[in-house]
Order: sequence, then C-alpha cells, then structure tokens
Amino acid sequence: MAMNFSPSTPMGSIYQQKPKILLSLQPPQGSKNVSCGAASNYVKLEVRLRASAAKPPVVKHLLQKRRVLRCATIEEIEAEKSFIEEDVKERMEKTVDTVRSSFNSIRTGRSNPAMLDKIEVEYYGAPTNLKSIAQISTPDASSLLVKPYDKSALKAIEKAIVNSDLGMTPNNDGEVIRLAIPQLTSERRKELSKIVAKQAEEGKVALRNVRRDAIKSYEKLEKEKKLSEDNVKDLSSDLQKVTDEYMKKIDSLYKQKEKELLTV
Repeated sequence: MAMNFSPSTPMGSIYQQKPKILLSLQPPQGSKNVSCGAASNYVKLEVRLRASAAKPPVVKHLLQKRRVLRCATIEEIEAEKSFIEEDVKERMEKTVDTVRSSFNSIRTGRSNPAMLDKIEVEYYGAPTNLKSIAQISTPDASSLLVKPYDKSALKAIEKAIVNSDLGMTPNNDGEVIRLAIPQLTSERRKELSKIVAKQAEEGKVALRNVRRDAIKSYEKLEKEKKLSEDNVKDLSSDLQKVTDEYMKKIDSLYKQKEKELLTV
C-alpha cells in the first residue's frame, strides 16, 4: 500500500506505525504430501509493512521471532509407523526366543546341551555362563560331558551344577565333568509339564504387552492428528494378526515340549 508523505510528516513516525500481522492458511508453493488431520496443511505467520521503505528495527525483531508451524509429511508418518512395526516384531521375536530357551533348559530324560544353558559359574569373581568357559557335548542319549577350557574352573562348575535345579550329580575326574541324565518319574514329568505351561503363558502375556505398547503409540499419533481413527483401527487389526502369529509359535513350542516330557 503506497503512502503519501507531506513535509510536515516526521520520518520517525513511519517507524512507529504498527505492522499488520496476517494469518495465512495457504501452504508454501511446491509443498506436497502433507497430512495434518485439520483443514490447513501449513500455518504461516507473515508480517507485511504498510511502508515500502526499508524495514524498521521493530519489524526485523518480529521477523526474527516468527515461527512456522507445519504438519508432518506422509513420509514422516510412514517412518513412524514403520518404526513401531519393526519394534513390535523385534520384541516378539525375542519373546519367542526366551520361551524356547526356557523350554530347552528343562530336561526330558534325553541328553541335550541346552539343558545347561542357564547354568552360571562363579569364575574369577564374576557370574559367567557355563557355555562360555566350557565345551558341552553328548556322548550318548543319557549323559552330558563338560570339558572346561580352563581346568582350574572345574570345582566352580561342579558347585554351580550341584546348586542348580537340574537334579543331576556331577562326576568330576579332574579333567572333565560327566553328568548322567536320570530317567524322569511320572510324577516329575507332570510337574515339569506344569512349569512348561506356565512359561508358555508368561510368553503370551509378554506378547500381549508388546501389542498394548504398540497400540498406545498409534493412539498417540492419532492425538497428534497424524493418524485418523480409522487408520488406528486398521493398524490395530493388522497388529492383532501379527500377535496371533507369534502366539501360534509359542503354542507350537509348548506342544512339542509337552510331548517330549510326557513320552516315556
């Protein structure tokens, strides 16, 4: 807007005029792929001067302080969704691996090196996993052979096995430790079957917790207007399908272990 100046108009009065602040809802030129869940894609604060002269100090200050509020792009939202999905699968895979490891550590009457997976030995003052300091083999179907890389650890290994809940008596000959796998009684098999069932249920609870955390993350995106309510429902439905798949994996592991325990 042009201004008419008279000889009586002090130049200082130009700088005292307040700038007109306009709120524009138009997105910048060239913008695309934006999503906000609201009517506008970008909110931009513009300051326009009534005078065509150089910007006075007060306007420069306003320009320096202006803030541009923009919504997340579709690419950014997809990246957040992908991160949530990857985290879900990674945590669920770890849960299944934990259940599998727990099942392997329960003896079934047949020798299996995994039976010693949870044995920790006090080695040089620090609890150390047995597998990292000894070689474990199965000479036959009813015994295990533990050969330490450091013979000085034999007594510590023997003590750790005795203090475990494996119910096996180690035979230390000064070179290796031999473990005879006793046959399970019918009562003991039933007890172990209950333990396995409990571990399987704990694994399923862990999977449900992962699903719950993911749904909370989706709901957070909805509150931030990055996802619609329908988006969250669709994603939650897909998430349930993934959860069901991992539930089936745990069920399969449980059925296999139960069969091993109850088969004489």
